[in-house]
Amino acid sequence: MVELAPEKMTAVLNRLRRAQGQLGGVLKMIEEGRDCQDVVTQLAAVGKAIDRAGFAVIAAGLKQCLLDSGGHETLDTAAMEKMFLSLA
Repeated sequence: MVELAPEKMTAVLNRLRRAQGQLGGVLKMIEEGRDCQDVVTQLAAVGKAIDRAGFAVIAAGLKQCLLDSGGHETLDTAAMEKMFLSLA
């Protein structure tokens, strides 16, 4: 199992905190009886933020696996994340 270094997860944590705030906003919108289209738009934004955080974690984990196994690093984390996002 790969342990992710907390200092490498700052961007992921920020993204997840932002998604948490967005989700709170969605809950409030529903409680206020806001327009369905607005609610769905915000839900989609929350989902995308969470997906991107997940891909960033996967990319960081893959990179760490490569480094721990003595492999040669050929792509940086941002490039790997971009590849994963292109599959979404």
